[in-house]
Amino acid sequence: MLTQVRKTRRSAALLAATTCALVIASGTAVAAVGHATGSGNGSGPGPAAQAWSVDLTARTDDDAGVRHADGALRLDTAGDTGPGSGSGAHQETSGQLVAEPTDLDSPASVVAADVDATAPAGTSVLIDVRGRLADQGPDSWTEWVPAGSPLPAPSETVQARVTLLGEDGTSPAVREVTLTPEAPRAQSLQEAELEAAPTAAADTYRVFATREGLVGGTTANGHVITSRDHFVALPSRRGLSSKSSGSYSVRVCAERTGRCAYAPVWDVGPWNTTDDYWNDAGTRQSWADLPQGRPQAQAAHQDGYNGGLDGFGRRVANPAGIDLGDGTFWDGVGLTDNAWTTVTYLWTGSGPKGVVRTSGGPLTVRSGPGTGKAAVGQAGNHANVVIECTARGTTVTGTYGTTDLWNRIGPGNWVSDAYVNTGSSSPVAPAC
Repeated sequence: MLTQVRKTRRSAALLAATTCALVIASGTAVAAVGHATGSGNGSGPGPAAQAWSVDLTARTDDDAGVRHADGALRLDTAGDTGPGSGSGAHQETSGQLVAEPTDLDSPASVVAADVDATAPAGTSVLIDVRGRLADQGPDSWTEWVPAGSPLPAPSETVQARVTLLGEDGTSPAVREVTLTPEAPRAQSLQEAELEAAPTAAADTYRVFATREGLVGGTTANGHVITSRDHFVALPSRRGLSSKSSGSYSVRVCAERTGRCAYAPVWDVGPWNTTDDYWNDAGTRQSWADLPQGRPQAQAAHQDGYNGGLDGFGRRVANPAGIDLGDGTFWDGVGLTDNAWTTVTYLWTGSGPKGVVRTSGGPLTVRSGPGTGKAAVGQAGNHANVVIECTARGTTVTGTYGTTDLWNRIGPGNWVSDAYVNTGSSSPVAPAC
């Protein structure tokens, strides 16, 4: 699963080689510059708010496989790196630019995009946006959604991502992306009560896991895979974290070992690239007729769904809905072969969160609040975990000082607060 050779989606409609009035933005057409399109939410768009242009010349550590040349953002095809995943690589090229977050004058529920681009046949451009979630930790965001679609929650801070897809050395050229936010519509009393709910459990499903491997390769967010690396891949860019971020993280628990691993989502796959199967039919990108929590690859392999083929027309050889980096696979959950696991998509719930930060290696997860308790898993560096409750235990010195505070991040799973950035020096969750 390498950034420049797979993990890209095919659009149903690709544009001819010309200066385009339209490009494909995650499956949604957006108009040429000067004609923003909103998604509509049953009550019309909100009042006009400030618009801004994405700086396509700026480079950050989150960018991968793109360069700005001759007045446009293009794929950096020189960065191609080897074959794709063992589950069958689709030889394509992709890259992304992740813009700096933008603070708005007021909360937005939709961010529309105007795009000036040239997209030759076989290429496309995706414009996605997300909103920061307030009071849920320092790195908590909504899922990425196509520009022009409703954000999962209104937000005063939004971020844009420009993804370029190409093949056979051909790249789209993006000259300008202008974003325009729309204010939220008035809430009903029922919606306000739901939003005020204190916490909500994250979605959890039983999913077949495979080992990614590919040491030395490059993931969809530009991370270069290291030996015994701690990350996972999911088959949709909606849950793709930026490099060195764990905005979208999972808990993976192996039934046969009883161990759990917490890891950021840094790659796209296996098999598909638009299968956010953890979402319900109303928001799922593809294959909305499948039950929530059932990956398309699993349905194809077990039931012959889609003729037994994935979204690229490849014969599905296993039911995998998640790939695990070697460290997550071998050390975190203690697997030696592909296996069924229980996966929790941590960003889909609410409640206080924290970011695991170490000197680089994984953090040991223990069965209780103390270093003498049994090791029951690992939390990868940058993983964004939910703080269920806290307790006092062994005093530990770590990234954030010395403390005897421990956080329970899952059933029977504890980590020292000395290695968790919660944005506060005080407990962010009640005592257990």
